[in-house]
Amino acid sequence: MPSGRLTEDLARLAERSGLVRPAIAVVRLEDGASAGFHARRPLYPASMIKVPLVAAALVLRERGELGSGPYPIVASNLTANDGPSPLVAGYQSRLEELCTLAIVRSDNVATNQLFDITGRERATEVLRSTLGLSQTSLRRKLSGGHPLLRDPAQFGRNAHPASDAATLMCAIATGGFPGANFLFSLLAQQEWNTKLSGGMAAGDRFAHKTGDTEDVSHDGGILITVGGERFVVVVYSASPSCEETDTRFATLMRALRPLLEARSDSAT
Repeated sequence: MPSGRLTEDLARLAERSGLVRPAIAVVRLEDGASAGFHARRPLYPASMIKVPLVAAALVLRERGELGSGPYPIVASNLTANDGPSPLVAGYQSRLEELCTLAIVRSDNVATNQLFDITGRERATEVLRSTLGLSQTSLRRKLSGGHPLLRDPAQFGRNAHPASDAATLMCAIATGGFPGANFLFSLLAQQEWNTKLSGGMAAGDRFAHKTGDTEDVSHDGGILITVGGERFVVVVYSASPSCEETDTRFATLMRALRPLLEARSDSAT
C-alpha cells in the first residue's frame, strides 16, 4: 500500500464524497503502511471520544488505580441518548458494564460516569504517555441534546482527531495495551452501523465507533476483509448527522475498499 499513491486517492475520494471538511486516516495493519487526508483536522470528536475514554479506564484498572466497582450512577450524569439507556440514578454499575454501554450502544450516561471514575486529567495523561495520543484531551462530559449537561469541571471541548483515532485503533487491533482485546470485542458489537459499514464488501467485518452531532459525523475502526486482511479506516467530517451524510460515508467506503485491496496486491 504505497502511501503516496493512496494519499492521492484519498484526496480524490474526499473531494468526490460530498462530505464537509473530511479528515481521513488509513493504515494497513500487516506492515503499518499508512495514508491520510487532513487527518489532524481539529474537528469535534463527538462520541468518538468514548473509545479513548474506555481505553484509559482499562489501562488504569490494569495498573490497580481503578476498581471494578460497583459505581452508583449519579443523577447529574443523566442525559439523553439516541437509544434508551438502562442506567438510572442510584443504579449500581460495574466498570465492565459502563465500558460496554459506552461503546456498543454509545450510552452518554455510562460515558459521563466513566469521566467521574477515571478523572479527565488523569485519563488524558494515560492516553498521551501510554498510547501516544498527543492530540487527545478529555475535557467535558457529553450531552444528548440541549440544554447541555451541566459540567462544572469542564475546561474546554474534547479533542481526538482522526489521526489519533487511527493510532488508537491500531493499538486495539494489535493488543497494544491492557484491555485492548476486550475493547476490540466491544467495537465488534457496535449497534450503530449506518455509515462506513454500508460500503463494505460481503463477508467483511468492521469493529468500529461512530460519532454524531448536528455539526459533525464520524466513523472509524478496524476493517477485516473477507480475505482476512486488516486495515484501520477512520473518516471524520463536518457534515451534519443525517441519512444523506450516512449515505456519503457508505459511498466513500465502497470506493475505498477496492483501492485497499489493490494497494495490498501491489505490495506482495
